[in-house]
Amino acid sequence: DRYAAVLKEFVNMTQFVVITHRKRTMTAANVLYGVTMEQAGVSKRMSVRFEEVGENGEIHTTRAA
Repeated sequence: DRYAAVLKEFVNMTQFVVITHRKRTMTAANVLYGVTMEQAGVSKRMSVRFEEVGENGEIHTTRAA
């Protein structure tokens, strides 16, 4: 994906905030931040670092500050 490749070129010089649902774009990130709604009207902020993803795909999440 060219878009993800361009982001990776500049990663040492700047930070990006990208809003996306594209899995390919997400894989270019070091950290994902998101908001999920587990029950109606209750939002939960979360973050995922790719090093927190186990071999079985289980994600050990931490709450975003």
